[in-house]
Amino acid sequence: MTDLPPYFNIDPDQALADLGPAGTTAAFGEMAVACTRGRDDLAARGMNEAGQKALRLFSTWEITKYLIPVAPAHFRRVLRANPDLPQGRTETEAGAKWFSLDEVLRLRAHFSQEGSKSKEYRPYRPEGLPAKIVAVANFKGGVGKTSTAAHLAMSAALDGYRVLVIDLDSQGSMTSIFGGKVEDEWQTVFPLLARHYAEAAQTENHSRLSRGDPTIEIDDTLAEALKISATDVIQKTHWPNIDLIGAQLNLYWAEFQIPVWRMAARRWKLWDALTERLEADGVLDAYDVVFIDTPPALGYLTINGLSAADILLVPLGASFLEFDSTGRFFDMLHATFGSIEENENMAARALGREGMAFEWDAVRAVITRYDGAQQAEMAALMQAYLGPVLSPHRQDFTALIGQAGESVNGIYEADYRDFNRETYARGRQAFDATYAAFKRLLIGAWRRDEKAAAD
Repeated sequence: MTDLPPYFNIDPDQALADLGPAGTTAAFGEMAVACTRGRDDLAARGMNEAGQKALRLFSTWEITKYLIPVAPAHFRRVLRANPDLPQGRTETEAGAKWFSLDEVLRLRAHFSQEGSKSKEYRPYRPEGLPAKIVAVANFKGGVGKTSTAAHLAMSAALDGYRVLVIDLDSQGSMTSIFGGKVEDEWQTVFPLLARHYAEAAQTENHSRLSRGDPTIEIDDTLAEALKISATDVIQKTHWPNIDLIGAQLNLYWAEFQIPVWRMAARRWKLWDALTERLEADGVLDAYDVVFIDTPPALGYLTINGLSAADILLVPLGASFLEFDSTGRFFDMLHATFGSIEENENMAARALGREGMAFEWDAVRAVITRYDGAQQAEMAALMQAYLGPVLSPHRQDFTALIGQAGESVNGIYEADYRDFNRETYARGRQAFDATYAAFKRLLIGAWRRDEKAAAD
């Protein structure tokens, strides 16, 4: 028979010849070096001649269709009447005008001040309230977690918000997307967590000294961390209104160090470390939205990201395995945060103090990489079980998503001239709808805070 499956009649000697040498520890190093070379080569495709990522320009068509709600003719009239405004540049004498995002932001500010008050030239942002922190999390890899966080950050920036992106994943994928350069753990969130612990240890030592008990050691690492603030680890990106706290492999060391600190100072509230450092260093006043990309595991870094968040987004695919895994993720969240609350409230009750409870403005699961032709039934089933927790918006997978990923760019960084116009519009529409669904959560949460402050 000639149509047997390929797993029949495999020749052992040929299989041995194909096997190659045994794998070794040294071989892992060689593989890592090869991947580094490949990664650098691929990343260079998204860089300019100076070896840095550069954000593309935006055409008049894009600006008036997606960024500033005015008619193209009116837009051009305003530019002619205001020669001090950015005038754009053309590639040909009669060609379309193109503008940098910095220039778009200046133009948006002008229209906001001089234009119709009935139009939304700037996004809703209540005065006097802190930034909203958004964590994107799921402990199953490959669900579009980093891609979702990155594109929401880019959407918010195009909308006019000041954005900070925090990468808590030691794989550093988010850092690569935004062209971040991180040499070691001291340029990540690690020193912020270390400082929070060191300050808690200093407070604890005052009590211990008064009782004559041994004090907690403030070693060289902690002493150095006490000198570092969030502004020291925030770096600019190629987006004028997106900044970054990056990550790299050494950040994973925090997963081992945090429990050691916790054993030395039982009163240290490690889950508050990131929130309180961002607040103390003025980060929540300097930005509008903070996006946190978490590791695909429920470790100490993820706990910090989730407890800091006002809004939690959980991406997942419309498949049984991802639905099942996400259910286990929610179960682990329930167990982990429930355990923290129980332990803290037991101590609070003993001291006659008010208990604590974690709370989020909104928690939403979001279906990503959706194929309506194949997954509609599964998505409907998931919606029936999760109800309002599952966003009714499905983030479709389009050709544009794959092509943008191959060029190491986000969809909003891709030049529409590199694609079929219909492909670009369809791909952009999918992410615009994702951002619109998120923005409703953001505005609703701010409005609730605004009304509570007024009351």
